[in-house]
Amino acid sequence: MIQPNPTETPRFEERWGHPAPLWMLFVTELWERFSYYGMRGLLIYYMTKNFLFGDDRSYEIYGSYTSLVYLAPIFGGILADRVLGYRQAVVVGASLMALGHFCMAFQQVDVFFLALALLIVGNGFFKPNMSTIVGRLYAEGDPRRDSGYTIFYVSVNIGAALAPIVLAFVVERFGIHLGFTLAGFGMLCGLAVFLATQRGLQGIADPPPRAGAAVGPAWLDPRIVVVLGTPLAVALAWKVVQLHAVVGYSLLGVGGALLLFLLAHSFRSQPVARHRLWVVIVLTLFSVVFWAFFEQAGSSLQLFADRNVNKTVLGHEVHPVIMQSINPLFIIMLGLPFAWMWVALDRRRLNPATPLKFGLGIVQLGLGFAALYYGAAVSQDDGIVALPWLVLGYLLHTTGELCLSPVGLSMISKLAPRNMGAMMMGTWYLSIAFANYAGGLIAKLMSIEPAGAGGAAELEPTQTVMVYGGVFGQIALVAVGVGLFIACVAPLIRRGMHGVK
Repeated sequence: MIQPNPTETPRFEERWGHPAPLWMLFVTELWERFSYYGMRGLLIYYMTKNFLFGDDRSYEIYGSYTSLVYLAPIFGGILADRVLGYRQAVVVGASLMALGHFCMAFQQVDVFFLALALLIVGNGFFKPNMSTIVGRLYAEGDPRRDSGYTIFYVSVNIGAALAPIVLAFVVERFGIHLGFTLAGFGMLCGLAVFLATQRGLQGIADPPPRAGAAVGPAWLDPRIVVVLGTPLAVALAWKVVQLHAVVGYSLLGVGGALLLFLLAHSFRSQPVARHRLWVVIVLTLFSVVFWAFFEQAGSSLQLFADRNVNKTVLGHEVHPVIMQSINPLFIIMLGLPFAWMWVALDRRRLNPATPLKFGLGIVQLGLGFAALYYGAAVSQDDGIVALPWLVLGYLLHTTGELCLSPVGLSMISKLAPRNMGAMMMGTWYLSIAFANYAGGLIAKLMSIEPAGAGGAAELEPTQTVMVYGGVFGQIALVAVGVGLFIACVAPLIRRGMHGVK
């Protein structure tokens, strides 16, 4: 029988107003995101230029990969809650991801899909458990939790900002395969930091205690089953990532089963716990809209920047991969001010409730796409969009992201039952999996049909600019409408939180 971890939060030494281990997790997550976003920034270009996949096929693989990356954490969260503990899950996940990045250095299609499979399974072990450890640093009711998650989110974006800049430099001079190798070493650096500072966590990431003696043969020990099952999971991911339709059915099956489980659990809970769980479910479903549009950054916005944006800066045309650094650079600039802003507003009792923050975030995302639409619409004569329109779009996406993403992580840690913490983090990432799959379908609306033997690259910018711009305008209308609706019903949703801010 598996017992949950004790509910007491240890007293941590503080550093700069937060528990000291937060900064160790900050550095670990920075390196992990360096590796992930470095690889993601190269992925579309790698498929279209090295394997010569068309836009449709590339968008499908990208959508399947990113969906499975966020589907896997639901299983990794359950295994950590019940069997492995958060520390062991993070170590296993980081090791698998490093191996996946190194496999990307080999230009062979089957090895390419193996690399994606390793990254998918590794992320499933790593992602929900890092976020759960951050939540366990704070006692219930600690007003610093939103701020702590925002600081943690800054680490994500330092890694995300550095990766495209560094890897664009490496790719231009030494080739794309060395870029993937460098991403693998970044993952190993994050793992080394995590292992070197374990004592500071004071046991909050250890495996759950097991009551009584083990029953049955030794090979049935849950930890052994996890170790033996991981290669099978990698093999399954290798196959499924190549089958876009199967990914969609898998998401529907897992998501439907999980929703039924959570609703059944809520009806067995006390009224307060039930209502809080319903709030988590409702806001998580709304977040799918945000992420489906936001994740165009790695697919359609990548090719839009390559084909239709003036990338000349100070007389030098920058590599389009560097455009991926704009959003995380804004996060770095604005993340800490947002963290301080939430605390300052809370002192004055002006801090918006979580549901209202969600609505504001989706509205700002829509305004960002409106800026991209306008930039495309006024550039139809030559098809080349001025860079400031892309920058403004990313700025509004960033402010929307800061209102929703770290706040969403904090919401999960505050409203989820304590012995379901990592599982509910996995549920949050499952919503992003749905969003990435939907994002792939949206990106396909902007696929550019080949024009002759040279393919899409031969098309003139005037022929492609409103293929992107038209869809961006439709996204803007939908996002602003959904965001305003959430803002209107925010007081009703807030009642279900029963005093949790």
